[in-house]
Amino acid sequence: QVQLVESGGGLVQAGGSLRLSCAASGRTFSSYGMGWFRQAPGKEREFVASINWSGSRTYYADSVKGRFTVSRDNAKNALYLQMNSLKPEDTAVYYCAAALGSSYYLPADFGSWGQGTQVTVSS
Repeated sequence: QVQLVESGGGLVQAGGSLRLSCAASGRTFSSYGMGWFRQAPGKEREFVASINWSGSRTYYADSVKGRFTVSRDNAKNALYLQMNSLKPEDTAVYYCAAALGSSYYLPADFGSWGQGTQVTVSS
């Protein structure tokens, strides 16, 4: 099982950018599909983006498509989420997660989770 630690969250004005990182432990990171989810207060955890093991395929929620970019560096055991043109509705705790298999959309598709990093976008 892989262990995950997110970083890079913070407070940013609307229209600004942030880059989240997720550091993974273990030598098998490159075998996992990975994902980003977020959860705002009083709301369910929602899918943001995911990427397959090699980085050749990426998937995005409609709400972030064209603004966010997911990437990975298997040599560094790292996952990234570049967030541009941020909006107040992007405010949430962001989690990275490692997939259990070849499906990368639902929380149930993921077996390992980080502790989360807070992103706050002010208007």
